[in-house]
Amino acid sequence: MPYFVYKITPNLVLTHIETQERYQAARTTVRKLRAERAEGEDIDYRMIFAKHQLEAEKLLSRPRDNRVIGED
Repeated sequence: MPYFVYKITPNLVLTHIETQERYQAARTTVRKLRAERAEGEDIDYRMIFAKHQLEAEKLLSRPRDNRVIGED
């Protein structure tokens, strides 16, 4: 399964940038894009592992659960 690299804007507009077969290549691309973004720019770059592009966009559009660290 491939890794999909996306640009995500604040209003959750997903823009497909590229597809990579290897994790290391996708990770390098995302790190490079994050390093190049302008200071104060409210854009995020993410990669996702999925069967196809439609599944990747569905997974990225789903709200993330709040992380729970430790127990109360």
